[in-house]
Amino acid sequence: MEKQKHMDINTRSTLQAELDKGTSFKEIGRILGKDCTTVSKEVRKHLVFEQTGGFGKSFNNCKHCYDRSCSARLVCGTCMNKRRFCWSCGKCIKVCGRYEPYVCKALTRAPYVCNACKQKSKCTLEKAFYRASSAQREYETLRKESRSGFAVSETELANINSIVSPLLRKGQSLHHICANHADELMVSERSLYTYVNNNLLDAINLDMPRTVRMRPRKKKSTALKVDKKCRIGRTYDDFNDYLEEHPDTPFRECDTVEGIKGGKVLLTIHFVQQELQLAFLRDANDSRSVTDIFERLYLALAPESFMELFPVLLCDNGSEFSNPAAIEFDGQGNRRTRVFYCNANASYEKGSCENNHEMIRRVIPKGVDLGLYTQEQISLMMSHINSYTRKKLGDKSPYDVFAFQYGEEILKVLGLRKIPADEITLSPELLK
Repeated sequence: MEKQKHMDINTRSTLQAELDKGTSFKEIGRILGKDCTTVSKEVRKHLVFEQTGGFGKSFNNCKHCYDRSCSARLVCGTCMNKRRFCWSCGKCIKVCGRYEPYVCKALTRAPYVCNACKQKSKCTLEKAFYRASSAQREYETLRKESRSGFAVSETELANINSIVSPLLRKGQSLHHICANHADELMVSERSLYTYVNNNLLDAINLDMPRTVRMRPRKKKSTALKVDKKCRIGRTYDDFNDYLEEHPDTPFRECDTVEGIKGGKVLLTIHFVQQELQLAFLRDANDSRSVTDIFERLYLALAPESFMELFPVLLCDNGSEFSNPAAIEFDGQGNRRTRVFYCNANASYEKGSCENNHEMIRRVIPKGVDLGLYTQEQISLMMSHINSYTRKKLGDKSPYDVFAFQYGEEILKVLGLRKIPADEITLSPELLK
């Protein structure tokens, strides 16, 4: 039996083909030359969930819809057919108070997927599939991430920073510092240059005059993760488990909006239930700029308000979010939020945030340099976007819904203001 060898795209394609036939894990293992537990782990690790509904039926994973015990009508208030049951169109799950999610019991046992299910074309529940191409992409992404980043903890980095930064600002070179503090630093001179160049220390390149005078190499340094193990305990499955244990806890979706490569970027924070989105201008797409923004919000809002507004954060896998400990805890080590990550190449898992970016692109099209704007202009743009009426909010704006729940004083602290309906502008003319 073949052991200690990773699966490739051909092996995964064979695995998918056998799952489509309904072959058991034991038989698939015999065909692939793998242990059946290896096959089981591969399938469960790379599940692809789809909310596609059935033939002629919309997606609806409500338990009452599944057992046809619901007779509600006109829950959403938009249906023209008053005799139509709400479960038939699927719009009710977002507004119905009786909504109770239901997971197919077949997905809790082998083979954990719907590949060979004869009812998948009729089923309206959320489905799980094993896709060879998707599994290969996730595997390659994980392999790439495991070979990048910094092998240093937060405590070690703080110790290095306390020694190196003050001495660099006195005009000393990194070689001189390493030669005289080798027993305290325990890292190479090359590693210190990497930390400084990637803004992990308080000292910057300007504190090293000779380095600044050197002509930069053509190849820019690649984005590296601060903590390579940041996803441990913070995966999308962990996120769902946490929300299942704390069903009343709201979560916020975080993402980055780019202008031009290497230029300024936006950090966006989306309040899913209220459809409100914040945007903060950053000079570079690094983790330090993200943690600085959350630190400023923490100080401006005070701890109680911050923890109420940002109890859980769902981020993507970018290197800018690879320092979760600095976001989750304040300077005294007190927890202030929880950070989780979407699966690789699964932006749909925070689709509400991605969809709201379309509003930003109306004002700032793709390819436009964000360095042309100030934070005041970005806040003005977000005030217009958040004052825009949304049908799903009952013809209310995100600003109105958020103000009702948390108060207008917090919106002022966040840099937002109410824009009259007839004055809202969602085009590039707004920032000219």
